[in-house]
Amino acid sequence: MFYLTKTPGILKALYKSCIWNFSPAANTVYLTFDDGPHPEATPFILEQLAKYEAKGTFFCIGKNVVEHPAIYQQILEAGHSTGNHTHNHVNGWKTGTDKYIENILEARKYITSNLFRPPYGRITPFQIKQLKKTIPEVKIIMWDVLSADFDQEIDGETCVQNVVFKMQPGSIIVFHDSTKAWDRMSYALPRVLEYCRKMKFEMAGIK
Repeated sequence: MFYLTKTPGILKALYKSCIWNFSPAANTVYLTFDDGPHPEATPFILEQLAKYEAKGTFFCIGKNVVEHPAIYQQILEAGHSTGNHTHNHVNGWKTGTDKYIENILEARKYITSNLFRPPYGRITPFQIKQLKKTIPEVKIIMWDVLSADFDQEIDGETCVQNVVFKMQPGSIIVFHDSTKAWDRMSYALPRVLEYCRKMKFEMAGIK
């Protein structure tokens, strides 16, 4: 499985209309969680974030919000941000633009947010153009640090190292609240939160 845990500058330049990171001036990092809500992983994340007085951003799949509305409500009530991650975790590179936009709009019925993250980070320039035309206020949020907690060939400690060695103020960091990522995420997240506290990073949600 090939992926980059640190987003290269050339990719940010090619997709410059997307948000990859924020200014380092505020000494803030942005922890994000993809693919929930999940009945086990999401409550664990909420508990850990509360323990460290951190806020996060949850990029939710529409069908999972439909299946777990109470957990989605818990995210909101705890003061975290949410974002649209399509209704069915759709790969933009393998989906026609009309169907892709329709899937985002279906999720939008259940997820009240102008934030959007494409599953796998895969979205075409034309899809970006059409999405911004359909939802002018949309902010397409990517990332600059990938924990790789989805990778079942690595362990949780590797995920910790992927984050702490590559994050910096302004970084947008990806974890997942999913069954697939659970073993690695549940190990890595508390350790990353502890590291952020030691570094005196503010941990904020994306607005």
